[in-house]
Amino acid sequence: MISQVGQIMLYVNNQDEAKDFWTEKVGFSVISEEDNGQGFRWIEIAPTKEAETSIILHNKEFIAKMSPELNLGTPSLMFFSKNFDKLYSDLSNKNVTVGEIVNMPSGRVFNFADSENNYFAVMEKK
Repeated sequence: MISQVGQIMLYVNNQDEAKDFWTEKVGFSVISEEDNGQGFRWIEIAPTKEAETSIILHNKEFIAKMSPELNLGTPSLMFFSKNFDKLYSDLSNKNVTVGEIVNMPSGRVFNFADSENNYFAVMEKK
């Protein structure tokens, strides 16, 4: 039986730039960083060190060569925020591309783009 989503693989063109975006602009923490010295490097990030699910930043070019059968597209991720308005304001003030706040039946939502123009969504959770 599966009990939770453990890690989400995010394939990026520039791991250092992606790490900077997620930590400096979104406020995530680096949980771990590994490099086997032969090109395989990954960076684990999460909203908090105690988060049950983390994101692994992988080098898209390296993974494409190692496992050409993998879908390297950006996953459609929906994050939840209890401080929705503050997050929206913080991202805007840090020059992150953010979309308009939209009222959905399930709550307010906006999207934002990372430094590689991958879009993610945030939903207000009270």
